[in-house]
This record gives sequence, structure tokens and C-alpha cells, in this order.
Amino acid sequence: MPWRTLLAALALALGIVTLAAVPARAVQPDEILADPALEARARAISEGLRCLVCQNQSIDDSDAPLAKDLRLLVRERLKSGDSDLEVVDFIVARYGEFVLLKPRLSRETALLWFATPAVFVAALLLIWLAYRRARAGTKDPAPLSAREKRRLKGLLDER
Repeated sequence: MPWRTLLAALALALGIVTLAAVPARAVQPDEILADPALEARARAISEGLRCLVCQNQSIDDSDAPLAKDLRLLVRERLKSGDSDLEVVDFIVARYGEFVLLKPRLSRETALLWFATPAVFVAALLLIWLAYRRARAGTKDPAPLSAREKRRLKGLLDER
């Protein structure tokens, strides 16, 4: 296979993989606001809100009817003059903290925020302790005492 053909095939494969990795947006053209600044704010907010049907996608990425309703609600609240925080607070008040893809730091979510770093630090500590034990075990053993030498000689003589 000539190099040019191989490079073209490689470039095509890389392009396909790159396009496949880009998430598809579910926002419909009829949802988009005329004001680009307001639309950018709506997108930023909706990327942080969880689709309650899909649960692992933002409402910006979900095709579920509830996600569309939430996108429209976000845009409606922004058009009425709410700040970004007021829009998020309104949706959280209506649907609960679960609607946030990145939960707020509070007493209820402290375990969620700090469990992973705590487990990571504990794993590092265990690795460090295991390394220290392994290094301590590689030292030359103490020489046999006279009693141990006699016992060893006795065991070898029995064979």
C-alpha cells in the first residue's frame, strides 16, 4: 500500500473518531434564542442540569421530552430577566439537588465530594506502607545463633 493511501486512510479514520467523540446537542432550532448572549447563558446553565429521564446526560444533550421542557423553562426564565443563579435555584427548588450534574458543596453532599480524595489518599498511604515493609524485609537476616545452628545441623543429619 503506498504511503499516500495509508496516510489518507489514517486521516479519514482520525476524522471519523474525532467526529464520533463530539457530543450531539439535542437543542432544536425552535428553542434557540435570538439573542446570542442569552443563548450562551442558557447553554451554560443547561449543560450543568441533569436530564431526569436519562440521568447521565445534561438536558442540553438529551432528546427526552422532559429535557426539552427544562431547556424551554431555562430560556423562559432568562428572557424574563432572572440571573443564572436564580434560574438554577428555581429548577433545584422544583426538582431537588439531584437535577444538578455537579452538586453543590453542603453537609448532605460532603461525603460525595470528599470520599474520592479520601480513598485516594488512603490508597497512597497503603502503597507507601507496603513499600516500606517490602524494603524492610529485604535486609540481610540476622546470623543464626549457636542453638539454631545445632538444630539445623540435626535436621540436615536426619535426612
